[in-house]
Amino acid sequence: MSNNRNLRKPGEDNRPAGTYVETGPRGGRVADPRIVHIDHGDRLPPTQRPGNRWERSK
Repeated sequence: MSNNRNLRKPGEDNRPAGTYVETGPRGGRVADPRIVHIDHGDRLPPTQRPGNRWERSK
């Protein structure tokens, strides 16, 4: 795992618009991850499990 990953918490706003993929608490893969698209100013939605984070898809 890379230390420079930009993992975001659910509920954060004012993030760059784009597609985000749900990851584990430290950036690892999760089974059946949620993939969401947010527009400028939208908040990141809740994750499937407490502690999971969002990572912007490339």
